[in-house]
Amino acid sequence: MDQPNNVFQLVAEVAEREVIRYTPAGIPIVSAILQHRSEPIEAGIKRLIEFEIAALAVGEISGRFSKAQLGNTFWFTGFMARKSRNGRSLVFHITDFAAIEANASSGNKAEIAD
Repeated sequence: MDQPNNVFQLVAEVAEREVIRYTPAGIPIVSAILQHRSEPIEAGIKRLIEFEIAALAVGEISGRFSKAQLGNTFWFTGFMARKSRNGRSLVFHITDFAAIEANASSGNKAEIAD
């Protein structure tokens, strides 16, 4: 399989974020809580989806993520992994993100900022 099979994308707001810390190996890491809200159509019916998800930015991306404005909405890309080796809960590992801005003139609710 040429494409990775664990790719997760999410539009969410940065609800909480910890300060940058370092692993024993010296790798920077930032933990956060992302908040998502959407209304997708399922079986012809609009459904309200709201949830919070634990997230991590590890390595080079952590510096940029540590400066992301709390409360702003971003398009996140990454993958899901267990929070701990023997745990069952998941955490979203952020590998990239881009700001999303409202654009009323185009009729779209939001678009990715350059």
